[in-house]
Amino acid sequence: MFIDQFTFGDKVESPDATTLPVNLAISLLKNNRGEIDLNLPISGSLDDPEFSIGGLIIKVIVNLFVKAVTSPFALLGSMFGSGEELSNVEFAVGRASIDAAATKKLESLAKALVERNSLKLEITGRADPEIDREGLKRVAIERAMKAEKLKDLKKSGEGKSLDEIEIAPTEVKTYLIRAYKEAKFPKPRNVIGLQKELPVEEMEKLMLTNLPATDDDIKALADRRAEVVQGWLVEQGKVPPERVFLLPAKVEHDDKGKGSRADFSLR
Repeated sequence: MFIDQFTFGDKVESPDATTLPVNLAISLLKNNRGEIDLNLPISGSLDDPEFSIGGLIIKVIVNLFVKAVTSPFALLGSMFGSGEELSNVEFAVGRASIDAAATKKLESLAKALVERNSLKLEITGRADPEIDREGLKRVAIERAMKAEKLKDLKKSGEGKSLDEIEIAPTEVKTYLIRAYKEAKFPKPRNVIGLQKELPVEEMEKLMLTNLPATDDDIKALADRRAEVVQGWLVEQGKVPPERVFLLPAKVEHDDKGKGSRADFSLR
């Protein structure tokens, strides 16, 4: 189906008029040249006396408009991606870095926004206090271990940043012990007042219990998730910054999906 320069006339008061937000639907379907060009499966029997090509096309168009309004990101996913749902991207617990799965979604979303220049995207960063709090603590432990390894690398003249450092499985015990000793919280002592020797698992447990992760930290994590998505879309996706907006973060447990994510809405 190809429609060029599709526009609406003046609004009329009629009980038969649609209540759908058709302008959003048109923005989703119309490309930057003002064209609607879609491959739509249409089936029917020419032997049926009630069969009407025109009526069938109208029905298909109405159904397409309904899908555009009720599931806009599913429609964009089918048009510009591999059919995936594009209404959000998920993050690892406690983190705000974009992984390969999120990158794939953002590539499809950016392509859609570039091809549909009348659309504007709103981003809501989210964090789940039930799981992201511990996630933030685990990230803090990991960074503390990397900081200890960085000390060793500097001694040998290697100039790496903290984010470039990897902790090998064989190094975990060594650097966790050192990170535990450097951590600023009361630690168990033996009878003569010296720091008690503990299994590595117990050290990690004590660090998870005592390292801070405040409500403000969790909100900041949600904000960072929205900001990194916005940055990716503008810098890598080449979406104009005036079309990508940040909404207030949400910090809450969500039974309907993973709380460590960024949600999208269109306008």
